[in-house]
Amino acid sequence: MNNASLDSNEPYIVVIGGASIDVCGRPANAQNMHDSNIGNVITSPGGVARNIAENLVRLGVRTKLLSVVGADQFGEILLTQANAAGIDVSDMVRLEGQKTSTYLSVLDRTADLLVAINDMKIVDKLDAEFLQHRLKIIKQAAIVIADTNLSESALAYLVKSGSANPLIVDAVSITKAVRIKPHLGCVHTLKANLLEAEVLCGIKLSACGTFLKMAQWFHDSGVKRIFITLGPQGVFYSDAYDHGIVESKLKNPVTNASGAGDAFVAAVAFAWFNEQEVKATAEFAISAANVALSHSATVNPDMSVSTVNEMRSNEYGE
Repeated sequence: MNNASLDSNEPYIVVIGGASIDVCGRPANAQNMHDSNIGNVITSPGGVARNIAENLVRLGVRTKLLSVVGADQFGEILLTQANAAGIDVSDMVRLEGQKTSTYLSVLDRTADLLVAINDMKIVDKLDAEFLQHRLKIIKQAAIVIADTNLSESALAYLVKSGSANPLIVDAVSITKAVRIKPHLGCVHTLKANLLEAEVLCGIKLSACGTFLKMAQWFHDSGVKRIFITLGPQGVFYSDAYDHGIVESKLKNPVTNASGAGDAFVAAVAFAWFNEQEVKATAEFAISAANVALSHSATVNPDMSVSTVNEMRSNEYGE
């Protein structure tokens, strides 16, 4: 998919947040802690926002990424790969004297995350001034997606900038999810895993026994759509009209769990872009996540609408 000029009438999505190099290791056998393990190590472009952007492009959506990289080898790799994938990176910035974000993860032998370290200090440069200079681009987007790698001050500027377009937020992690809490009233759609959702709403599922109380808290706070991902169990979804759980029915072994959430968010945005109802959105997004899970790279190069729909048909019979 070729980049299009912003003068084009074709609608586009803006994704704002982290772009990084992912280094992922997976042991061949049961991991031995505090020891060297034989296994595989894969290096690939990553970062929540960047991954979402690439998945969107592969789903056929014109997408602009707003992020920062260092003037180093990793930064060059990220920009080159993004251009090759068709992501519009014309308003990204390369910063001298800064190190491109790096995400180091170790999976267990089932491909689930064991531990990770992120070195993303450069994302602090994605501040209110950066966003202000790109405000026209943001306001003209059909959908804005942000991850909570952005600082709370940057998120505050973003939600107060007056954009009338839907804002989709990826909570990212327990530590970073709280940055969006003061601004939930401006969030159209929130994607969070169960732990992130519990931290944000202060309600433990084990205490209330139902997702409905948690969902109502988010809706009362202004969030119109909430997707709480449950790992292998699927996703809880809720809006003003419908709620429920879509189970994950992945039949193949998980190859890499790192990019599933990013594919999920991209699919949620794609579904809204195409006016799908919330349950259909949850099914499409779970299927996209399962496509991601089936490949060793963070973003499955086979990601496409047809691939996701085929997965969805196999899983849900539609």
